[in-house]
Amino acid sequence: MEKIDEHKSFGGWQQRHTHASKVCGCDMTFSLYLPPAAETAIVPVVYWLSGLTCTDENFPNKAGAQEIAADLGIAIVAPDTSPRGDDIADDAAYDLGQGAGFYVNATAAPWSRHYQMYDYVTHELPQVLAEGFADQLDLAREAIAGHSMGGHGALVIGLRNPDRFAAISAFSAICAPSAVSWGEKAFSTYLGDDKQAWLDYDATALMHAANNPKALPPIRLEQGLADGFLDEQLAPEQLEAAARQTGARLEVNRRKGYDHSYFFIASFIEDHLRFLARHLGA
Repeated sequence: MEKIDEHKSFGGWQQRHTHASKVCGCDMTFSLYLPPAAETAIVPVVYWLSGLTCTDENFPNKAGAQEIAADLGIAIVAPDTSPRGDDIADDAAYDLGQGAGFYVNATAAPWSRHYQMYDYVTHELPQVLAEGFADQLDLAREAIAGHSMGGHGALVIGLRNPDRFAAISAFSAICAPSAVSWGEKAFSTYLGDDKQAWLDYDATALMHAANNPKALPPIRLEQGLADGFLDEQLAPEQLEAAARQTGARLEVNRRKGYDHSYFFIASFIEDHLRFLARHLGA
């Protein structure tokens, strides 16, 4: 692992690191905010998963999260959204290929060679953090959050690992990807035509299929009503219906006038970090 950037921020440090990933078969980059508390104690971790076309830099540069993370004493880890490189499969469309990994383990060629983002986020990245920041990060206290495609990733990873993540936060999430064109395009490309396999990466389906839905991590979902993708791509009402039917803990906040942008995220990130910190015991 190599530190490639660092800036002092609200008493802590905003950093970027790169490392060789065995899971993805390429170098991967992640951003990390270490609050001031990490200088004297180990602190809980929030993973932030970004959306289509984003990198690890969008959230730390645009969300304005460092001040509240410093106050709460939580670290924020923001991985990249896909493998990248000249020899890695890509597509000309913005919603497929590099920058659009959808946080799945691809099974279809040529994507399966590198696009193993689920395993990267859930297994390899935490191992890298444990090895590099053992005296600063408490990886027994984790929560997960994200935006759009990353909101989908946060929901899926949190719901598939309910004993690990204390809470889930999502902005403008793709809540039922198997039923919308973004998800159908990505899943058919990365996973093939077996739609049953898609359900392993569909938050609404996972909630319905949970053995004990009431024991799933609590979820906070923020949705702007002026979001141009709301009607065709996001389907929060499907996740809401699943929560009502199963008893899973879901809070949905619909915000009049807000869209899909980081202006929306910056407006409510403090509320979400406080929600996650409360469940992390921070």
